[in-house]
Amino acid sequence: MIIIYDKKGLTQLLCLDTPTLENADLRNANLEEANLVQYQFNGANLENANLKNADLRLADFSNANLTSANLSGADITGTCFHNADLTNAIVPSKSLPVTLGTADH
Repeated sequence: MIIIYDKKGLTQLLCLDTPTLENADLRNANLEEANLVQYQFNGANLENANLKNADLRLADFSNANLTSANLSGADITGTCFHNADLTNAIVPSKSLPVTLGTADH
């Protein structure tokens, strides 16, 4: 079971009866202000997900679908978006070159 909390660790945002978030279906999930440091989202579907102001440091979104996701204000320091689909996603403007780069991480 995976429980995702806000950055303060006080509010439960999401509870999933799954051992991993890899290949998870998180379409339209509201993860605003979520603490997702070092989470593995490989192959996950986060289409239209709200990740506004989330802490995504060192998370792995390899091969994930982030179409139309909102990542505005999110901390994506060290985050991996290798082969992720960011079509129409809202990404932090200061991180734009890192987010859309072609490097593995």
